[in-house]
Amino acid sequence: MDKKTIRDIDVAGKTVLVRVDFNVPMKDEGKVITDDNRIVAALPTINYLLEHNPKAVVLFSHLGKIKTEEDKAKNNMAVVAPRLAELLGRDVKFVDATRGPKLEEAVKNAENGQVILVQNTRYEPGETKNDPELGKYWASLGDVFVEDAFGSVHRAHASTVGIPTNLKPAVAGFLLEKEIAYIGKAVSNPDRPLVAILGGSKVSSKIGVIENLLGIADKIIIGGGMMFTFAAAKGHKIGSSLVEEDKIELAKKYIEKGGDKLVLPVDSVVNTAFANEGDIKVVGEDVPDGYMGLDIGPKSVENIKKALEGAKTVIWNGPMGVFEMSNFANGTIEVCKALAALDGANTIIGGGDSAAAVKQLGFADQVSHISTGGGASLEYMEGKVLPGIAAVDDK
Repeated sequence: MDKKTIRDIDVAGKTVLVRVDFNVPMKDEGKVITDDNRIVAALPTINYLLEHNPKAVVLFSHLGKIKTEEDKAKNNMAVVAPRLAELLGRDVKFVDATRGPKLEEAVKNAENGQVILVQNTRYEPGETKNDPELGKYWASLGDVFVEDAFGSVHRAHASTVGIPTNLKPAVAGFLLEKEIAYIGKAVSNPDRPLVAILGGSKVSSKIGVIENLLGIADKIIIGGGMMFTFAAAKGHKIGSSLVEEDKIELAKKYIEKGGDKLVLPVDSVVNTAFANEGDIKVVGEDVPDGYMGLDIGPKSVENIKKALEGAKTVIWNGPMGVFEMSNFANGTIEVCKALAALDGANTIIGGGDSAAAVKQLGFADQVSHISTGGGASLEYMEGKVLPGIAAVDDK
């Protein structure tokens, strides 16, 4: 990796500002955390810093979208502090401010590695605009910056880009380092054969990824709702299945360009309604009128297994069907099993729904890496320069 990490700097006696991703899912109007995975993912970096005697570790994160006062109330970062304290086994001071005397004094008076959690960065209107004054102000609070929020590095915000622009050294934490090592290597220097599996509902959200991977991957497997846009491009009937009419011509172009490299489904599991019960059956490449495709079929599963034989790197982004409904989860489950059975392959799950599927279906410990960033991992797979990574110092 060509970026500096926390191993490359001395933090003893220093105030370390860390951009973490504590954008956790919640219920009960923001009072209860339903999944603490993102907090757990930040622990290796925080613990490493604490072991190296900093004056303070100051944590910045956003939580949810903030457009109204109601949003502020239900996306208050206060809910994270007790859970973080429990996981760290030490006190975490929550500062209910994003700027001003309360925050400045908490940082100035901190000692012996005090962990400080700052209120939701998006309480500041200038955060998402990367307001230069805000980035400069936050940078003034510390001596060192650590970027460890992979889920946010595709956004040029004050906390991801503004701080490291104004504060050096700016280095990567362990979570960011891991994401760069896995996804970065997969798209820039993969062990071959490289197979990409792309699912989910829309071609439009994966255009850049398909474009980039057509030039990189040895095989690209298509599944999920977007398979019907490709089916329509091939002239098949798709019934009432999901389709992006305005992307059919683009799908034709991909089919032509991809040739044998592109593995498209040859059958699907259909139903008369978007529901777990109904007149469910397996059909070939044509979906009858009055039916919608909700999963890939058994022949498609076998074709995917064949395409994966001997693969050394696999990137998977997007489920094969509506896996939340048990009758349409089989395609996604079978892909999970196929990845788990690959010998010596680097298997990378690109965040978002595919990460949720792998965890929900019990395969999380049988793949090499599950990305913590949906949008960030997609943009990384497109070959884009992510602003939050670009802002980290080069080695």
